[in-house]
Amino acid sequence: MSSAKQTVRLKRTALAVILTSVIAAASAQSTTGSLFGNAPAAAGATITVQNESGLKRSATVDANGRYNLGSLPVGNYSVTLQRDGQVVDKRENVLLRVGAGTEVSFGGGGATTLDAVTVTAASMPKIDVSNTVSKSVITSEQLDVLPLGRSAEAIALLAPGVVAGSGEFSNGSRSVLSFGGSSVTENAYYLNGFNASNPLNNIGGVSLPYGSIDQQETYTGGYSAGYGRSTGGVINQLGKRGTNEWHFGFQTTWAPDKLAASPRDVWYPNQQLGPGYEYTDDKKPGTLYRYRDGDTSTRTTYSGYVSGPLIEDRLFVHLAAESEKREGVATASSAATIKGHNNSTISTPKFYGKVDWNITDDHTLEYTRVQNTDRTSGYYTGFDYTNLQSGGRTGSYADTLKIRDDFDIFKYTGYLTEDLTLSAVWGRGKQSNLQYNPRESDNPYLSGVSLQDPSIVGTTPIRNDQGARDRKALDAGSKTRGLRVDLEYRIGDHQLTAGIDNMYYNAHNEGQTITGPGYAWYYSRIAPDQSPSPGFNIAAPGGEGYFAYKYIFSTTTSMAVKQKAYYLEDNWQVTPNLLLTLGVRNDKFTNFNSAAVAYVESDNQWAPRLGASWDVFGDSSLKVFANLGRYYLALPNSVAIRGASASTYTREYFTYTGIDANGVPTGLIALGDGPVSSNGEYGQTPDPAGIAPTDLKSQYQDELILGFEKSIGQSWNSGAKVTYRRLQSAIDDICDSDLMAEKLTAMGADVDNLEIPGCVIFNPGKTNTFRAKHLDGSGYTSFTMNGQDWGFGSQKAKRDYVAVDLFIEHPLSNKWYGRVDYTWSRNFGNTEGQVKSDIGQDDVSKTQDWDAAYLMEYAGGYMANDRRHQIKGYGAYQFNDEWTASATVRIMSGMPKSCLGYYGDGHTDPLNGYGSSYHYCDGKPSRPGDAGRQPWTKKIDLGVMYRPAFADHKLAFGLDVFNVLNELKPVQTDAQFESGPYTISNTYGMGTYYTEPRYVRLSASYDF
Repeated sequence: MSSAKQTVRLKRTALAVILTSVIAAASAQSTTGSLFGNAPAAAGATITVQNESGLKRSATVDANGRYNLGSLPVGNYSVTLQRDGQVVDKRENVLLRVGAGTEVSFGGGGATTLDAVTVTAASMPKIDVSNTVSKSVITSEQLDVLPLGRSAEAIALLAPGVVAGSGEFSNGSRSVLSFGGSSVTENAYYLNGFNASNPLNNIGGVSLPYGSIDQQETYTGGYSAGYGRSTGGVINQLGKRGTNEWHFGFQTTWAPDKLAASPRDVWYPNQQLGPGYEYTDDKKPGTLYRYRDGDTSTRTTYSGYVSGPLIEDRLFVHLAAESEKREGVATASSAATIKGHNNSTISTPKFYGKVDWNITDDHTLEYTRVQNTDRTSGYYTGFDYTNLQSGGRTGSYADTLKIRDDFDIFKYTGYLTEDLTLSAVWGRGKQSNLQYNPRESDNPYLSGVSLQDPSIVGTTPIRNDQGARDRKALDAGSKTRGLRVDLEYRIGDHQLTAGIDNMYYNAHNEGQTITGPGYAWYYSRIAPDQSPSPGFNIAAPGGEGYFAYKYIFSTTTSMAVKQKAYYLEDNWQVTPNLLLTLGVRNDKFTNFNSAAVAYVESDNQWAPRLGASWDVFGDSSLKVFANLGRYYLALPNSVAIRGASASTYTREYFTYTGIDANGVPTGLIALGDGPVSSNGEYGQTPDPAGIAPTDLKSQYQDELILGFEKSIGQSWNSGAKVTYRRLQSAIDDICDSDLMAEKLTAMGADVDNLEIPGCVIFNPGKTNTFRAKHLDGSGYTSFTMNGQDWGFGSQKAKRDYVAVDLFIEHPLSNKWYGRVDYTWSRNFGNTEGQVKSDIGQDDVSKTQDWDAAYLMEYAGGYMANDRRHQIKGYGAYQFNDEWTASATVRIMSGMPKSCLGYYGDGHTDPLNGYGSSYHYCDGKPSRPGDAGRQPWTKKIDLGVMYRPAFADHKLAFGLDVFNVLNELKPVQTDAQFESGPYTISNTYGMGTYYTEPRYVRLSASYDF
């Protein structure tokens, strides 16, 4: 549709708490870990584990000398080998990582009597051989030291194959991510086991206060059958919990604007034009578009926590709050409707609370409360581009955007027997999603004011006091609830797990409308003898080519989504060295419109999963692994907007002879017969039975991963893996009612008695069955449409991602730790996913791609999230007990460029209103990537931390410098070549997003 302790007690030092991140395999999105290993196989031998919260569990050592304890809360444990109730060996300070297996073995020649009791610190095994998922885990201890942005996304960018999504997309003030070549809507966010993805459009999700993150998993592939609804990646955060010791602490960070560099100024491109071409405004090339000197901000964070036992060994609490504020200045472009400095404030207060109740050693109950607010607001002060001088307040305001999320999450775990475990998670969430302007005017919003006819306004465009184009309903928001139940049973060499995974989302009054009188005025210019929209018979404006159009866009509606799944999985230890994971998952998705009528309802969707892990030498020094799986992706709620619900999206074209004091054109002369809509959106309510085919298949992807991990001596680990992902089915919309009418006519149907929709949802390249409603109310006529019928021929949705990941790491020893990853990847196809990055279109599964065959000519190329080369590194070095230095590095090749213009060498618009949207540039075919690539970028962040001995290392001071080299390069440029036929857009090829300038962050914290 057009347009995320050592021995008995280990002394804590700055680097002693930095443990390796694990690129390994595990059960995805878990909240627990597991312990396994070998011990002397003797009668009466048992393993007992106990964590810092007093939770205790035991397992019997089997006849083969092995034991396994699963579904353990993450944290530090003591592991004890007992015989006939007597302790014979013990390991202290064993750290469990979420979703991973930790091996703790007791040698066969170990102690057999009480006289031989040993108590030693446990060392982390170099390689996790217990499962097959690809992920990284970053612990709170690493987050304390590494120079990272305080967000889930900044942490996830350490993982191989994860890149920043287009700046066109955001989740409030938060950025979004692409995993493994997927689009930014294909990821999932989890908090303590509950899905916290954006409930409306799945762009991003909610994260915990930074200081409350115990561990963050970043999954890049190979999830177990227990989890799905992601064809990208997963961010899973676990919050901290109380222990048997009371702790409290606070932290503040300060990144002053005086220590921040300014972004680079942006200039209009100036290129030599070919014969017959002209710029939209021939006075703009080579002039200043946006002045950015002094566009800096101050970032301040205050956070604190208290944690401890309410009843020792039984009842614990952890409470934390964080307030983060960013105050800064951003200068609007010289072409902006409101010209001046936006003095903005972004505030993101967060609250996290967790209560843990060990009812008994066999039954636990957890409650998590999360509150997360993201609010952006601002006011304008004047700025004169003629002399580059600032002024006072103008009385205009930027839009206020406010997203608030509240979650209540309950989890029960029952260790019913030594081999049988039941867990259940139920949660609910509520989101309010507001957009409004503190000084919304009755005047219409004006766009393109710099293109007002100079014969009327001279060199000074006429503006007004309307600072906002869009508004949302004051009660816009979503509600979420979910239930997950897992039953795990261990029998012999098999660990069987079965469960259900259900989610329900209900959105209310989402979408948007136009401010003021309900419409906006857009000014533009075109070559005088060219039509702004020839397909709608819009006349050429003549004269100097100046025209205006009235713009109406209204989409507010309600909708719901129901997602159900069940699964079965077997982790089979075929031999002591070979583990197979065999699983299958069934997903069902149903989308409802505002009348609670289903417009998309999937059948059974079976997703098989197969994994293998081979501990080659049986000592965790070399693992060879593989994973093969299928993953289905649900349609989010926002698909109903402009799809299954009424919407208005029209333009009405005029020339004008004057402009009044409020910037409204006067003396209007119509260039057409009235409002036109390229997708037929005139406010009518679509028939839900006709919006989607009866046999629509959900988007799904197949994935294959092969790799190995190898320890090198006692100090190094290394590894490599190959990932191949293929998109097998996609969902988008197509807006070609004429072709549907042709098919129905060929069938002998009376099209005059049928309601044929303007746009329908379909599977590109597949055969789908649609229904056309009889206008007399007598029922429906079913008909099929395939690629040939739509004019695509054999073309189908395609996205192939292949990557080779290499890593080498030095685990913590000799006072330092470091890791480097290199990823070579290729992301090729004609379908980015559910959104379209090069033009910033976030109409999920309703992009302009596939709207008609003309748009898909020469669409095959390198996708927007393709980054051929990525180098990532991070690490830390401890000079002594007080001083630690750390660094993170990201170096990568640039995003492919696109050039989208009018159709063919005649620069036409055969689809009536799509304009500069075809894969033609300068009248020649232009595939994605043919226009080149953005430059390579490198970002080096450095940090130093001081924990003075006089404060027992509980007080810490930090200094972090981000983008030390202050490299300012474009990461995305404007892809639309023309503003009209033979009329080159002044902003084509201009940078739209750049690397963030250098800034310095100071911090101080105290933990008791």
